[in-house]
Amino acid sequence: MKKTFILAAILSLSTTLMAAKTYTGYSWKGESKGETLEKASEKIETKLTLADDGTIKDIKMDFLVKKGDNWIKRNDPKAEVAVDFTKNPSMNNSVFTVKTADMMSFYAVAADKNGDVALMIVDPITRYQFEAKFDKNFNFNMPIKDMTMAKGIIHPTKLTSSSGMVKIKDNDFSKVADKNIFNIHSFSHVLGDYGVFKGLTEDSTVKELLEKAGITFKGNLPQVSMPKYGFAANGGWDGNYQAIAKYLIGKNAKEVKSLINWSTPRYAKAVNENGVFGAVAGATRTAQDSYDTISGATIRISRESTSYQRALVEAGIIKESEVIKGRF
Repeated sequence: MKKTFILAAILSLSTTLMAAKTYTGYSWKGESKGETLEKASEKIETKLTLADDGTIKDIKMDFLVKKGDNWIKRNDPKAEVAVDFTKNPSMNNSVFTVKTADMMSFYAVAADKNGDVALMIVDPITRYQFEAKFDKNFNFNMPIKDMTMAKGIIHPTKLTSSSGMVKIKDNDFSKVADKNIFNIHSFSHVLGDYGVFKGLTEDSTVKELLEKAGITFKGNLPQVSMPKYGFAANGGWDGNYQAIAKYLIGKNAKEVKSLINWSTPRYAKAVNENGVFGAVAGATRTAQDSYDTISGATIRISRESTSYQRALVEAGIIKESEVIKGRF
């Protein structure tokens, strides 16, 4: 009886695995201008695994960028970080050397044997890399709201992406010199809403910020720490794609035919007669307001939605004519 039960369970599992099939979809840079997938330099690839009834068993998204003849995963969270404590942060003079494919919401921290601490956070609003260096005698109980450029405590060192919500022209930070990384913009609270810095506010202390980043203290003395790094907010590209997967797995793809509700008026009027989102003059090109989540993600996911929909086309759930081509 026991052997029969085990055999039945194995056959049932085998049947379930055989019934699931994986479908692939793409969106790519330049598509709206007539460029083909074969000639694209950037693309989103979605591998969607469905059961026979349409239940989503697994989904894997990758943001791929072509370097020479190779495709590099921009959502690869691995990094190499080195810190030069002989330097002081300033524009174009970073204490940190970072090798990674993804700088979105990246942060790093380290402490040397003298008790000096170096911190780097990529601000999600301006997309600048901000850095601070503290010696062991620093008042680590200072509130984050006093950690400003005007007070010489935090410094922008380099621009990591030109796609920031707030554009800083000619490295002129005068308009935000009195701001800290938690109040550069009304959306800056994303840093304290999700992920490793969740719960922090402007009134939190520098010590609390550093502890969240990975520094330990004995009393008020920072302890030696090799460079530690991670991703704030929803976790960079990798974190966002994991959030999309978490949202989708278990749902039925026959019911979830897009990552975005395209019937929403502000999105619907932004889609032209060719099904291209953001191509209509004066219409929005952003399928969210940069901190509210859509399908679990805090990124502007219209292009990810296109890739997902193309996997649904391959699965025979929707037609190519139903695909909304998102912003890339």
